[in-house]
Amino acid sequence: MGKPKHSLTSSGPSTVPAPPVVVDSSLFINRELSWLEFNERVLEEARDRSNPLLDRLKFLAICSSNLDEFFEVRVAGLQAQLYESLEPQDPPPDGMGPLAQLLEISKRAHDFVARLYEVWLNEVRPELEGHGIRICTPAELTEAHNAFLDDYFTNQVYPVLTPLAIDPAHPFPHVHNKSLNLLLRVESLNQHGRLLYAVLQVPSVISRLVPLPDEPGGGKRFVLLEDVIGPRLDALFGGYRTVERVAFRATRNSDLSIQENEVKSSLLSTIEETLRQRKWGAPVRLEISERADSDFLAQLLAGSALELEERDVYKVPGPVDLTVLGGLYKLEGFRDLREAPYEPKMPPAFTGRHSVFRAIRDQDFLVHHPYESFGAVVQLIEQASEDPNVLAIKMTLYRTADSNPIITALARAAENGKQVTALVELQARLDEENNIDKARMLQKAGVHVVYGIVGLKTHCKAALVVRREHDGIRRYVHLGTGNYNHTTARLYTDLSYFTCRPEIGEDASALFNLLTGYSQGNTWKRLVVAPMNLADRLTALIRREAEHAQAGQPARIIAKMNSLVDPRIITSLYEASQAGVKIDLIIRGICCLRPGVPGVSDNIQVRSIVDKFLEHSRIAYFANGEEPEVFLSSADWMPRNFRRRVELMFPIEAPALRSRVVDEILAITLADNLKARELRADGTYARVKPKPGAPVVRSQDEFQKLATEHASSITMTPVILPDEASERRGPPYG
Repeated sequence: MGKPKHSLTSSGPSTVPAPPVVVDSSLFINRELSWLEFNERVLEEARDRSNPLLDRLKFLAICSSNLDEFFEVRVAGLQAQLYESLEPQDPPPDGMGPLAQLLEISKRAHDFVARLYEVWLNEVRPELEGHGIRICTPAELTEAHNAFLDDYFTNQVYPVLTPLAIDPAHPFPHVHNKSLNLLLRVESLNQHGRLLYAVLQVPSVISRLVPLPDEPGGGKRFVLLEDVIGPRLDALFGGYRTVERVAFRATRNSDLSIQENEVKSSLLSTIEETLRQRKWGAPVRLEISERADSDFLAQLLAGSALELEERDVYKVPGPVDLTVLGGLYKLEGFRDLREAPYEPKMPPAFTGRHSVFRAIRDQDFLVHHPYESFGAVVQLIEQASEDPNVLAIKMTLYRTADSNPIITALARAAENGKQVTALVELQARLDEENNIDKARMLQKAGVHVVYGIVGLKTHCKAALVVRREHDGIRRYVHLGTGNYNHTTARLYTDLSYFTCRPEIGEDASALFNLLTGYSQGNTWKRLVVAPMNLADRLTALIRREAEHAQAGQPARIIAKMNSLVDPRIITSLYEASQAGVKIDLIIRGICCLRPGVPGVSDNIQVRSIVDKFLEHSRIAYFANGEEPEVFLSSADWMPRNFRRRVELMFPIEAPALRSRVVDEILAITLADNLKARELRADGTYARVKPKPGAPVVRSQDEFQKLATEHASSITMTPVILPDEASERRGPPYG
């Protein structure tokens, strides 16, 4: 196992330097500020009263979780640049230095946090209470409630608590990343007036939402764990009483970046050691109850080695860390307070088919998640694990999930004697520990496990099944825009592509040989691969549209992705716009391009959709005169995806599937006038509103309806798995 030694370019380096781009900084939106605008759109959904109440609550929790990762990674990186004089991997084309960015982030983030709590305290919380869901403060509890909590504290909480004194013999304890803590001011009963300090970590092994006994009429009441502990602290300090307490939470640098010269024995052991050190990362933010006075802050900022600036301190008027609210979304009952549940439909092509291989041999397939079931992907791997004619299975795994049926199927395939190879990306941000566990489980089952590539993240989503058939070896390929994760496949919009086209199968084999062995590159027939040529190919495709426009031929670009950052690509889009190409960009998150700048980007429109499902698919359409081309990809248009990740872009060549992508998926997405926002040249967004008399279109609802219609309109007789004699007809692409 360990790290493979191989080259992703003919010249040998593991990363590709960015070509120089001369840019006008005023034409670029700062990446970090654009991300903050994205979180503003999530907060809009929490404020939107047309959304069910518990869904609004969920968006509040998502806002808080998003902000955590933003500080752990992006703000941490800027602070490292400022305080440690580190050079940025990708200098921002907008020209803002790290200090300027940190100052503007602090200004906007403080304002955002104030509005986040305002929505919770003044809008969502009162409405929840009106429906019988209440988080009680200690002052609101009855004698019966306190008696119940006394017992709960004594039997469930007290044995887990460890108070840590702060004095010359007990220095300020280390505060773990994102752990909730209580800072206590205590007074000796024997020496009145002598104040001491202590820290108590609120145990994460106990649910922070403590339910109270059910209310008559079906109401639900909860107490936060810190409010169970707080009034009962004196039990921990014999001879002392707690004078005051405040909750606080520190966020630390959690970015894990491994350089090749840091890997001594194996990538796995290096990452495991780095994960152990993550909890000691440099502090980047302090969240604390607004009740904290200057002495409390002095204890934290001066005595605790947090070493933060005043701008890094966020005083909050409610519970520290609003991700806790996500637990209320999962409450049983209250169905009228949630979006109606949707069950993904099995794609018609797979309905009633006993053999997924027969279905793929008949034609290529696209599956639109989460509207169509991820079960189609699981079915491919599960059948491959049991089929005696399958010789080998190869997969990339970026983000996995607990109880993942694909992991189980791969292990079973290895136990059944098949050659099974899994490239498990150990550097998937904040999922490293989970991926290490899955990698070890697969390895024990006999799977050949490769732990990624030093200097590059393997972010492409690819599966290859090699099967012996009557007319020789055939390769079945799945390529996707999303992860092999059945949990997120119900929450993220993605596309899965199934094919047995020989050219793609040959490219897939070459890709896995490149990832797992020694290789000096490949002449790709259909796949476009980063870091080798993805950026160059996209640039050429954009420039080709500009040439068509200048020649008076049909020219159009529609692209959907999560983020657009790369200055070279943005510059090419500006040039295409100036040549007369109409460009529609559907970008959920970060967009550094400024649309609508006179003479520069007049022909570019940027939209973002934030809705119940996370928009995650990556699609690119190029009109190409009279010969349109459609590509799907695992990559966003960002420097990291082009130069520091293994990514794939692949063509959709079947006319029916190409038409489905353009005329159905992209067309409906662009027609959304309920959950879409349009980016303005100043970097802010405005909701798209239906034109007078026009129907209201919510694209995600439309896709649900289409998937339901497709599933109900197809009635197929189950096909018995054919024997080899009945498979004599040749392959459709031979």
